[in-house]
Amino acid sequence: MSEQNLHGAPGTRNGMEKPIFEKGSCGRSGLDVAEPRGGSPLAAELLRDDLSGMPEVSEPEVLRHYTRLSHLNFSAATHFYPLGSCTMKYNPVANEVAAALAGFADIHPYAPVETVQGALELMRDLESWLAEISGLDAVTLQPAAGAQGELTGMKMVRAYHASRGNPRKTVLIPASAHGTNPASANLCGYRPVVVPVDDRGLITTASLRALLDDNVAAVMITNPNTLGLFEAEIETMTAAAHEVGALAYIDGANVNALMGVAKPGDMGADVLQFNLHKTFSTPHGGGGPGSGPVAVRKRLEPFLPSPRIVDRDGLLRWDEDRPDSIGRVRSFYGNFGVLVRAYSYLLACGKDGLTESTRHAVLAANYLRARLKGAFHLPYTTSSLHEVVFTDKLQNEDGVRTLDIAKRLLDYGFHAPTIYFPLVVHGALMIEPTESETLETLDAFADALLAIAREAHEDPALVRSAPRETPLARLDETRAARKPKLTWQPETAPAPDPS
Repeated sequence: MSEQNLHGAPGTRNGMEKPIFEKGSCGRSGLDVAEPRGGSPLAAELLRDDLSGMPEVSEPEVLRHYTRLSHLNFSAATHFYPLGSCTMKYNPVANEVAAALAGFADIHPYAPVETVQGALELMRDLESWLAEISGLDAVTLQPAAGAQGELTGMKMVRAYHASRGNPRKTVLIPASAHGTNPASANLCGYRPVVVPVDDRGLITTASLRALLDDNVAAVMITNPNTLGLFEAEIETMTAAAHEVGALAYIDGANVNALMGVAKPGDMGADVLQFNLHKTFSTPHGGGGPGSGPVAVRKRLEPFLPSPRIVDRDGLLRWDEDRPDSIGRVRSFYGNFGVLVRAYSYLLACGKDGLTESTRHAVLAANYLRARLKGAFHLPYTTSSLHEVVFTDKLQNEDGVRTLDIAKRLLDYGFHAPTIYFPLVVHGALMIEPTESETLETLDAFADALLAIAREAHEDPALVRSAPRETPLARLDETRAARKPKLTWQPETAPAPDPS
């Protein structure tokens, strides 16, 4: 929101929202608690008299203050949110309605199974959907996010090898993989070994074979990779891993480029984690909520987290009798609200709708690639799928960096794409439009970036000083992270002018 949008509004100062501590008046309150009937001590329990220095404001003041603050936020519900790798697609309101149904929102996880058959059936059906989409045999819904899904998958990899007498020592991870992959492998006691990418932005079977031996527990391949490119040799690479007894883990964070079109199981995957909050449309900014189900081949099914949903005596039940299981990785019912949202999305799309979503996501990314190519440097010319990575190489000739471009986008009303990732690209601008956006939105975004490219050449100081139209100018992000202001101090009145 620009400064003029707030200028002159009560409760603002110089076009900026004032701290709530500077509002109100002594004795003002937004709460009127009547004397309880029958001498109940309830009011005395609810009201506190030991809080000092708190703002004293009316209910309208509170409402307007936080509403104005909310208007300053960038979100997928209010703006185009083109984060690459993170798939910030729009979350349909119908998903929220489904998740808020009393039969889902109000049940207790330890309610008798006879009373929650609908919820258990939803979870079992969702497992079936995800098994079909992945081309694998069994699914757990427990993990709370993609990274926890990775950890769960790697714990099963270790349990599988340990059951065969040798847990092995290393895991091969491409330089173009998601950054959490080496962390997940390391947490499971493995040493991550990097597989380099070639000048196409891809890994090759030859480079993988050079590192494979009988100490390798698994190869962890992000496909499509974080450059938005499909690993063309995926089948021969997974076959090479299987030849030495290693397992093939495919990071499924980018399934939005595959669903309904290609199955990781057909590519040789033994393990795959989903990110329901990405591919299947749950808002996940700010660290949550998330869900990272894991799909596996039949030989890994005994190691899935416990308990599992089974059909016994005509009822769906939780089965705890799983001696080879890696145990629980989270509450056994997972992030249930996210599961409901994902299930709602799947039912709304259906098989044909999922395929159409994938094709539209790929088309949108390649449309932006075509419009921006030439104005921004494209480090890899291999065909893109659902996202495209540019760099700041051309703008750097005039002293403009990726961060400057990202900040200037705010002045045009757009959140920045992912920047400086993947690490194999210097000064990366990673754009993923998803299937949610209209042609008009994509054109407006492309027009903004093309305008910034012109500004970077004609008036680089303008871009380097961005943002200029937001309530706050560019902050010192390093200082804000290391020395945040966590308490409020009233502004000191200026000293009188001696003249």
